[in-house]
Order: sequence, then structure tokens, then C-alpha cells
Amino acid sequence: MSESQLTALWHNFLGESPVWYKQTIIVFLVLNPILLSLAGPVVAGWVLIAEFIFTLALALRCYPLQPGGLLAVEAIVMGLAEPHSVFHEAEANFEVILLLMFMVAGIYFMKDLLLYVFTKILLNVRSKKMLSFLFSFVAAFLSAFLDALTVTAVLIAVGVGFYAVFHRVSSGALLDDKLHDHTQDASVDPSDLDDLETFRGFLRSLLMHGAVGTALGGVCTLVGEPQNLLIATVAGWNFQTFFLYMAPITMPVLACGLITCLLLEATSAFGYGAQMPEKVRKVLIDFDAAQQASATQRSQMKLTIQAAVAVILVFALAFHIAAVGLVGLLVIVLLTAFNGVTDEHEIGHAFHEALPFTALLVVFFAIVAVIHEQHLFTPVIEAVLAMSSEVRPAMFFLANGLLSAISDNVFVATVYISEIDAALKAGEIDRAEFDRLAIAINTGTNLPSVATPNGQAAFLFLLTSALAPLIRLSYGTMVWMALPYTIVLTAVGLGAVIVAL
Repeated sequence: MSESQLTALWHNFLGESPVWYKQTIIVFLVLNPILLSLAGPVVAGWVLIAEFIFTLALALRCYPLQPGGLLAVEAIVMGLAEPHSVFHEAEANFEVILLLMFMVAGIYFMKDLLLYVFTKILLNVRSKKMLSFLFSFVAAFLSAFLDALTVTAVLIAVGVGFYAVFHRVSSGALLDDKLHDHTQDASVDPSDLDDLETFRGFLRSLLMHGAVGTALGGVCTLVGEPQNLLIATVAGWNFQTFFLYMAPITMPVLACGLITCLLLEATSAFGYGAQMPEKVRKVLIDFDAAQQASATQRSQMKLTIQAAVAVILVFALAFHIAAVGLVGLLVIVLLTAFNGVTDEHEIGHAFHEALPFTALLVVFFAIVAVIHEQHLFTPVIEAVLAMSSEVRPAMFFLANGLLSAISDNVFVATVYISEIDAALKAGEIDRAEFDRLAIAINTGTNLPSVATPNGQAAFLFLLTSALAPLIRLSYGTMVWMALPYTIVLTAVGLGAVIVAL
């Protein structure tokens, strides 16, 4: 291979990722076979887990599917896991794969209704405390029945839309000017710059309240987060059973999370408290009125159909009439059929959001297969199970919370629920103990993980969205603004686990 070909190969490898990141992945891939031959499969397996968590923690540098997938493929080639074991893990969690494939895509066709709801809340509630409370509560409620990523996508769409409207007006452009660049402030009237900066702070705080709301609601139900369904599938819980088992922890956490929202707005601490400038409010109200005036019977009927399907969705989930993923497919069929979405490419857009993560989930299962075949977590689980039954749930909550804050909560949940399921089948714990530990694993992976964007998919989605740079929402800013929520959710969740379990 010529030097020019090698240069092209190097530039293509992991695309625009930093050079040091590419070099690190190459070192991992070279090191693993050496470790396997010198130190054995257990050491090589643990190093592989650390390397995989590294790719998850640095998801902003490169989507983990590629580097994590390379590590998983290498592990299988080295014999740390068999291909049929990976297939078995995916087969056992097929319901979760269906959830990601169809439910997320189904909710995509309900975005108009969700946008309508959040827009009305934003423009009709003048109190910032009440507005923040409603954004958090509605995001929590929707995430309990829909999908946190989709709810976050709607919040982002509302934020980008309103920001672009005010930016166009303050720049002297027409409201319907699609070519206006709202990423640059050079054209903004100097008298509006202060209002624009205040509006950024207003949107930052509102989006963070909403993102935390998706975590508060997502932990409550079987469909709130992918790991919930994964845990419920292993445990054999339906929608109602899952909710009732989690309620002693999730309801106090929800209440305290919403109180924290109000306190942050009242004290203006941690970057919260910014108000919507009156000039911005007037521009947005005028814009919404113009949008409503141009609404047609057909567009209004679309909202009606979406509302009707939303009711069907809630009842279908509550009474568990079918697997969650199949309910999502039902939503797709109903909404596309009755709202006239019949073009294949238009339907295809609905699947763009979820399928990359679906592929990543199967890579998770490959790493889990390595853990199982090499019995890597057996000593850890045995150490925890050797403790008294009173402290086990709390230890699982903290261990899952810590790992989920720096890694991915679906991966962490997959590992731990598989291990306690093996312990149950081996007779090391009884069914009651299994249920308590499963509750601790679910709440542990969902609540402390709000600490960083790495732990919550909704946070990462917000951070990597087009809105984040517009409102000056950086990684450090997100961690700082999430800190009070992290403390409250972790402390209240741990206390509830100790008391209730």
C-alpha cells in the first residue's frame, strides 16, 4: 500500500474524530490480543470492558457504534465470546429492539401534537416558575408513556423554532425567510442583543428542566427508557406491575424533583431563573397567531387524529394488549394511514433517530456475551450478595448509578440484570430478593445518571443538537445545571430504596 493510500486510510478511519482518539482506539485493538496471550481471558475481558466504557464516555468525540463495534468484533475473533452467544443475547432482548425500532418511529408522527402542547404552555404561562414546573411535569408524563428521546426532540424543535423567529425579527429579516442564518449575531440589532442573551438563558433553563423531566418520568414505567423494558422482560413484569414496583421510589423522587425545579427558579441558582424578555414574548405571540390564522381544516384534523391515537397508545400500554414494539407499529400504521403519509422516503425519516442506537444496543449485547462467557462479574456479584440483604439494594443502586453517570445506562442495566437473573436461576437468591435488586438496578441506572450527558441519552441528544450552540449550552454547563438535580435525585432515590426495599 502506497503512502498516499495509507494517508487516505488514516483520514477515513473514524472520520473527523481527534487524532489522539484514533490513536487510542488503535492502541486498544493492538493491546487486546497481547493481553489475551500473556494474561489470559479474564484480564483481557476486564480491559475490554474498560475500553468499551471509554468509547461510551467519549461519545461526543465519536459515536460509540464504530469504535465499540470494532472492539466487540475483535473480542469475538479472539474467542472471548461466540457469535451465537451474541445472537442469544439479542434474541432474549428482542422486545427491547422492537421498542427502539417502532415506538420511537411511531412517536415521530405525533410530533405536531407535542409541538402544539409545548408551544401553548410556553406562550400562555407567564410565571417562569410555573412554566418550568409545567415543562418538567409534562415532559415527565409524556416520557412515561412515549419515548424520552422523542420528547426531547420536540423540546429542541420548540426551542430552535422560537429562537429562529426572534433572531429573524431582531435582524430585520422576514418571518418566513428560510435563508436567514440564525447562528450568527452580526445582523442582530444592537438594541436587541441583551434581549437575545437573556432569551438564551431562558431557553437553557427551560430545556434543562424539560430534559430532567424526561428522566423523572422515564424511570416510572416499562416504556420510559430502553433499559426499563430490558429489566422488565427479564423479570417478567407487565406495565402495571412495573409501575407499582417502582412507585415507592419513583413517586417521592418525582415530587422532590419538581420541588427542586421550583426552588432553582425561585433562587436563580446554578444558571436558572432567566425570564423571557417582553419583546421576545410579543414577537412569539404574533408569530403563533399568524400560524394559527393560516391553519387549514386538514392540519387541524391531523392534530385530532394524533390526539386520538395518543389515547389509544396510553390504553394499549396500560393494559398490555401487545408487546410494546408492536404497539409502536400500530401507532405508525394508524398515524400514517389517517394523516396521508404514504411516501416511503417520508416514512423512512421516522427511523433515522432510533436505528443507530438499535445497532449500538446489539454491540452492547456482544460485550455482555463476553462478560457472561468469561464470568467477569461473578466475583463482584458474589461480593455484594455476601452482604446482608438489608444493604444489597442500596449497594446495587449506588454501583449502577456511578457506572451509569460515566457510561451508558442501558449497558449497565443489561450487565447487572443478567447477573442477578443468573444468581436467581442458580438458587443464590430467592424471587423476592431478585425483585428488590431489579428495582434497585432500574432506579440506579435512571436517576444518578442525570449527572452527565453520558448517562442520559436525552441529555446527550440535547447537547449534540443544533440548539445547544445557539443557546450556549456546553458540556460543562449541562453538568453544572444538572448538579442540584443529581444530588436530590440520588439522595432521595437512595433513601427510598433503603426504606422501601
